[in-house]
Amino acid sequence: MELIQENPDLSAYLAADEVIDHDHPLVRDTAARLAQDAEDSYAYARLAFEFVRDTIPHSQDSGDLRVTWRASDVLEQRTGICYAKAHALAALLRAEDIPTALCYQKFDVVHGLVAVRFNGAWHRQDPRGNKPGVNARFSLDGEQLAFTPDTEAGELDHPVLYAAPHPAVLSTLKAAPDRPHLWKTLPTTL
Repeated sequence: MELIQENPDLSAYLAADEVIDHDHPLVRDTAARLAQDAEDSYAYARLAFEFVRDTIPHSQDSGDLRVTWRASDVLEQRTGICYAKAHALAALLRAEDIPTALCYQKFDVVHGLVAVRFNGAWHRQDPRGNKPGVNARFSLDGEQLAFTPDTEAGELDHPVLYAAPHPAVLSTLKAAPDRPHLWKTLPTTL
């Protein structure tokens, strides 16, 4: 699948905003701590991915009722669904000047992940969190995502790479008072 940048300006995929708030002190401190153990940007990207995947539980898996959407809140509260975890990973990667896009898949509902740019190409990564039947890994040599769409069942990979969260995703997250409400209102299309 050919991935398509929504914005042709690569600097858009390094920007901070209300959601991908990589200028926040907690994001900066977390990025600096992770960078200490990385010999290069590839190693840093893998460490940041594993940190988000493994230390921030997916709220559905853990039973956490809180809804997070801002990257710094995800890091502080240590919870989030796929979109929120993607926002946190994007912020950590952008904090270390690694271009990072938000991207989506469609199953029964829209699923969120990221794409990182290395060696002139985008590579999708899914920090959702592993569990039985889900084994996502950081990879620049072929995708190892949490889920593979079944095109015959109407599932698909959206090819667009967004610099900011899709409005349907962000408005749903912001409007949800808790995860049970969120689960009833998750977007089914972009």
